Amino acid sequence: MSRDLGEEPFQGLGRLCAAENRIIAAPSAEGLERIEARFHGSAFELHRHDTYAIGVTLDGVQTFRYRGARRQSLPGQIIVLHPDELHDGGAGTEDGLRYRILYLEPALMLDCLGGASLPFVRDGVATDVPLRQTLLSALGSLDSELDELFVADFIARLMPGLVRLAGQPAKPVPRTAWRAATLARDYLADNAWRTVRSAELEAVTGLDRYALSRHFRAAFSTSPHRFAVMRRLELARRMIGDGEPLAQIAVAAGFSDQSHFNRQFKKAFGIPPGRWATLVRGSGAAA
Repeated sequence: MSRDLGEEPFQGLGRLCAAENRIIAAPSAEGLERIEARFHGSAFELHRHDTYAIGVTLDGVQTFRYRGARRQSLPGQIIVLHPDELHDGGAGTEDGLRYRILYLEPALMLDCLGGASLPFVRDGVATDVPLRQTLLSALGSLDSELDELFVADFIARLMPGLVRLAGQPAKPVPRTAWRAATLARDYLADNAWRTVRSAELEAVTGLDRYALSRHFRAAFSTSPHRFAVMRRLELARRMIGDGEPLAQIAVAAGFSDQSHFNRQFKKAFGIPPGRWATLVRGSGAAA
């Protein structure tokens, strides 16, 4: 299925291969991950992650639950999922689904917004040709790495489009909240491989744990705990792509055991780590 959106936006992006379920991961940049996903049927169970998910449907119909309603995205449409919002995903027809999507850490966006809060796109699906062109500048070639200068320019072009889709002026994040949240975020990122105690963050930020939790959520739309767990899971996902055994990954990523790791991974990404390994490595991966 396709739609006439006034141009051919997907030239050079290939086509959907029949009966192929696969995830293709691009080289990651700091705070930004890119993938292409190809699926038939239901793909992901309900899950949530602490990054923005912003993508373009390329082939088929993408259907997902988001904010209490069933949504669908047709070829050429944009998907914008806010951090920490529950959603699932899959193909809406027997023809299957192909899309490209990037996962963007809110910290990169907040730097660009100059202290304003993150834009909230309520519907999750939009038709916006200029914004799609901006997205495809980063998603058009998954073989190449994105250097720091490109990422900075990309985010500077992306943010006005997201603010436009949000349809309402962003509220400023209080200076105290911004400072405390940034200090806590940097500390958690630097210590992602281990458990960080509340007393450590209190010492780093000068705030008690309850005030810090409020400020962190105001800035990044998630909690310090969720942020820390997601950094471990992202480390685990990279190790899966490198072919490491799942039992070793669970220990290296700081989880108490493989069962705990499996539960957290599925809650964050909608599929178990063994299934993710199969999709990114091929049919011979360990389950």
